[in-house]
Amino acid sequence: MKIWALLSAAFAGWVEIVRGEADWRRHFVITMPGLVTALVLFLVFAFLSVVVASTSVGIPTLSGFIAVMLVQALGIAALVIGLYATRMMVPTEAKLLDALVPGVYLLVLYIILGTILSLFGGAVLLLLWAIMAVLLYRLGRMAAGWSLGVSVGFALLPLVLLVGMPLTLYMLTGPTAAPAA
Repeated sequence: MKIWALLSAAFAGWVEIVRGEADWRRHFVITMPGLVTALVLFLVFAFLSVVVASTSVGIPTLSGFIAVMLVQALGIAALVIGLYATRMMVPTEAKLLDALVPGVYLLVLYIILGTILSLFGGAVLLLLWAIMAVLLYRLGRMAAGWSLGVSVGFALLPLVLLVGMPLTLYMLTGPTAAPAA
């Protein structure tokens, strides 16, 4: 199954990113088609998370479903904003795709784990956010070659956006746009 192979390769790549191994890129298809594939996988798992969440809160209307999918897509926006903002402040020779493709796979993991953990209670999500911060830090160090301080800043920016944007939208619009993960 191709999806399983892609997810397995991405997991192996992330293990190498965390370990600091130099050839972690071989596990990812770091091209535009590879990015599109990662984005499609993200959308598939975002859809599945909406389905799982609807089992406990009811099936959303079409507009509610679109709103929840847009909220899920804010994770991609948070990653892109974090990468661009950090690159504007601290230029690097690394290509944006080097960080973007593994970053999207990280967001797929975030959706999967967030959906599972949200079934047990919201307090467990704090652990997931801490893990995400560490993984984003490692991504900044390995993919962009940023220093320790810049990588910490990069890790915090997408995380704040990833957590803050859906919560802000939820407060503004009510439960229609509630985050599924």
